[in-house]
Amino acid sequence: MQQLKALFAPRDMSQGTPWKRILEFAIPMLIGNLVQQVYNATDAAVVGRYVGDRALSAVGSAGPLLNFLLALFVGISAGAGILVSQRFGARDREGLSNTIGNCLSLTLAATLLTMALGLWLTRPVLRLLGTPDLFIDWTADYLHILFGGIGGFLFYNMFAGILRGLGDSLSALAFLIICALLNIGLDIWFVAGFGWGVRGVAAATVLAQVISAVLCWLKLRNMGDVFEMSLRRLKLVPGVPSGILKLGMPTGITQAVFSIAMLLVQRLQNSFGPEFIAVNVILMRVDGFAMMPNFSFGQALTTYIGQNVGARRYDRLKPGARQGTLMAVGVATALTLCILLFGRGLMSLFTQTEALINYGMRFMRILALGYIAMAVIQSLSGVQRGAGDTVTPMWISIFTSVILRVSSAYLIAWLTRSPEYPSGLPDSVYYSMLITWVTGAFINLFAYRFGRWRRKLPQAEEHAL
Repeated sequence: MQQLKALFAPRDMSQGTPWKRILEFAIPMLIGNLVQQVYNATDAAVVGRYVGDRALSAVGSAGPLLNFLLALFVGISAGAGILVSQRFGARDREGLSNTIGNCLSLTLAATLLTMALGLWLTRPVLRLLGTPDLFIDWTADYLHILFGGIGGFLFYNMFAGILRGLGDSLSALAFLIICALLNIGLDIWFVAGFGWGVRGVAAATVLAQVISAVLCWLKLRNMGDVFEMSLRRLKLVPGVPSGILKLGMPTGITQAVFSIAMLLVQRLQNSFGPEFIAVNVILMRVDGFAMMPNFSFGQALTTYIGQNVGARRYDRLKPGARQGTLMAVGVATALTLCILLFGRGLMSLFTQTEALINYGMRFMRILALGYIAMAVIQSLSGVQRGAGDTVTPMWISIFTSVILRVSSAYLIAWLTRSPEYPSGLPDSVYYSMLITWVTGAFINLFAYRFGRWRRKLPQAEEHAL
C-alpha cells in the first residue's frame, strides 16, 4: 500500500539519473496522451459510423475555433506548471501554496471569459470561415454545448498541469483514463443509444471532463504535506499572477497565433469541399497518435529543467536535455513507422469510404518525416520553457506556424491549380506542415545552442550548456 501511494506522490527530478527521471515522468504522460487520442478518436469514430461523413466533417470543423478561444488559457496553465515545478524544486512551501491558489482564481476568470466569448462568436466565425451550409448548424450546436460546459475542461487541465509540475504524472494519467472511459461510454450511449448525433458527443465530453476535474481537485486537497490548499490562498498575491502570466503568456500567444494560422488554413481547406474536410478530420485523429511522444517528452523536459533550475542543479540540465531529446526522437520514429504500416486499419475505424482512406494515407506519407522533426521541436522548446525562457519558443512558433505555414500553403495551392482542382491540390496543406516542422526543428536546435535561455541562467554557463 505504501509503495502504491509513493507512485502517486510528487517526484523530485533533481536527483537520480536524468534519462530515468525523464522517462519515469514521460511514460505516464505518453500513456495519458494515448488515452486522450483514443477518446478523441472515439468521438470521431462514433459520429462517423452512426451519423455519417457529414457529421464527421461538422465535428472536425469545430476544432480551430475551439483551440483559438482556449489558447490563452493554455498559456496560463503552462506558466503555472513551470512556476509550480520551480517552487517545488526550491522547497518553497509558501510560494508553492500561493502559486496553486492563484492558479485556481485565474482559471475561474478564464472559464467565465471563454464561455461568454465562445457562445457569442461561434456562428459568426463559422460563417467567416466559409463552413459549408451542409453541416454548419451541427458544428454550431457542438461548439455551443462545449463552451457552455468549458469549466470542466479548463479546471481539469489546470489541476493536471499542477500535478505534473509537482512531478506526479501518474495521478493525472489515472484521472485521464477515467475521463476517457466515461467519454467513450457516454459517446456510445448518447449517439448510438439516444440518437443525439453531434450534440451527444459534445455532452459526453463535457460530463467526462467535469468528473475528471473533480477527481483532480480531491487529489490536490489531500496533498497538505506539500502545500496548503485553503480559501485564503485564492486571494491574488502581488507578484504571483504576474509571474504565472509572464511565463505563460508567450505560450498562450503562441497557441493563439497558431490557432489563427489554423483558421486561415481552414478557409483554404474548406475551399477543397466537404470530402476533403472529412479526410482532414480522419487524418488529424491519426496524426494525434504520431504526436503523442513529442508532447509527452516536451512536458517531461519542461518539468525536469524547471525542478533542476529551482534546485540550482545546473550540472543536470545538459545531460537531461540531450537524453530526453534522443528518447523523444527514437519513440517518434518507431511510432511513425507503425502508423505508416497500419494507418489504413486506423482510418477504417472512422469511415468505410475507400476514397477517403486512400487520400488519408497519401497525406500521411507526406507528413511522416515531420513527426520526427516535431520531436526535436517539442523537446528543445520544453527545455527553454523549463528554464524560464518562454519568449524564444513563442517567436519561433509564430514565424514557422503563421508566416511560413500559411504563406507556403496558399502558394503551393496557387501553383497547383488546374481544371480538376480549381483551388489547388489538397496536398498543399500537408506540404506546408512538413516545411513548417522541419524548419522549426533546425531553428530550435540553433536556439538551444545559442539562445536566450542560456543567458537567463548565467550561473549555469560553467556546465557548458
